[in-house]
Amino acid sequence: MKKLLTTLCAIVPLIGMVQAQEFTPKQLEQVKLVREQALNSDLSWQLLESLTSEVGPRLPGSENDKKAVAWAKQQFEQLGFDKVWAEPATFPHWRRYKETGKIITPSEQPLHLTALGNSVSTPKSGITAEVVMFETLDELIAAPKGSLDNKIAFVNYRMNRHIDGNGYGPAVRARNIGSVEAAKKGAIAYMMRSVSTSHHRFAHTGNSRYQEGVSKIPNTAVANPDADQLARLLKAGHAVSVNINLQTEDLGEGISYNVIGEITGSEYPQQYVLIGGHLDSWDLGTGALDDGAGVALTMAAATHIKQVARPKRSIRVVLFAAEELGLWGAKAYFKQHADKLDNIVAAAESDFGADLVYGFESSVSASSLPVVRAIAQQLALLNIEYIRANNAHGGPDLIPLRQAKDAPIFALHQNGSDYFDYHHTADDTLDKVDPDKLKQNTAAYAVFAMMAANAKTTLTGKAQ
Repeated sequence: MKKLLTTLCAIVPLIGMVQAQEFTPKQLEQVKLVREQALNSDLSWQLLESLTSEVGPRLPGSENDKKAVAWAKQQFEQLGFDKVWAEPATFPHWRRYKETGKIITPSEQPLHLTALGNSVSTPKSGITAEVVMFETLDELIAAPKGSLDNKIAFVNYRMNRHIDGNGYGPAVRARNIGSVEAAKKGAIAYMMRSVSTSHHRFAHTGNSRYQEGVSKIPNTAVANPDADQLARLLKAGHAVSVNINLQTEDLGEGISYNVIGEITGSEYPQQYVLIGGHLDSWDLGTGALDDGAGVALTMAAATHIKQVARPKRSIRVVLFAAEELGLWGAKAYFKQHADKLDNIVAAAESDFGADLVYGFESSVSASSLPVVRAIAQQLALLNIEYIRANNAHGGPDLIPLRQAKDAPIFALHQNGSDYFDYHHTADDTLDKVDPDKLKQNTAAYAVFAMMAANAKTTLTGKAQ
């Protein structure tokens, strides 16, 4: 045992030396400076305050979406980015105008609900029908054909709360395809419990889709307390009928823009670290958590890097368009740059609110791991744990990149324990963001991006 301990004591410093060789003492001192600058700066908060107050909600294709594009270009220029430009992205242009609901029987009482993105309208007077409840989407799928004729299907699936938001995937299935499955069984409308961990009486919106050849029926989510009320009435044996009135519009193809700011690298300008978030938001709140925080902190992180030292490789901040309606900006960006994706040496997106970053994870080749470990050592000073699984998925706007090639993807995992209390609601507002936590996020992205840009070894992706 003594011999083993002696051997380990000799090896550990050598591991540190191998990692340190990726970065010079001067570069590590610059990392320290950029971390301290980010932790002591209000820049990310100032950007977030401006975006959410002066622009507000940013539904793709709306006037505020256009203002957000102009805002982003102006901010990049004022912050001194070397290059600023916009690239178009098209998407299905959708609007909500009115949404109301109420329980009719056994007693009249209001329902707090919201149309899901892409939903068709009800008739002007709404739809009134009996409700049939299912605890899961799979239970609805298993229902006999025709069993929901002239009825409203209601899926009451409860999302679990977890630091990494792992309950979102199972819950969001019901949002994505619930109305399709309900229509197949004869339903004339679809309701679901909000994809949410909240007890507050806010309905959570989100995108949904239809299927060719299946009737399009109105598609809505109800606030969790209202879902509980419906469930109680149904379980007590009452015949429950509700009225849903949704007035929406399909406006055809819309256009918005990915807005991009770049700090040009001093040695390998064609190679770049990609960080960013999505510029659009749902129309109910002001998009502070989703995803104003991601926009602000990545813009600020790159700015802090520029203020300390010009990186060897470029830092590119991409503010993606129309994420909420189906990753349309991301699809357009990676399609437009398809022949140059090898120039991306690292990619990370902030799109999970603004709580503390608690974990750092990569998805890179084995030859890149020494660089990852060196970055992790510096992030540890921000109380960020190194997650060694090397299986990072990154943010949603990186999905088209992952599908296109084996890219070097990174995740700076944020604490999402209460993220889905506010997600896609009217309650997603600036007061839900803690300025000190936002600073820690900004510092984490600044350290990560600076080191990925300056590493001796060029980071490469992990073969899937």
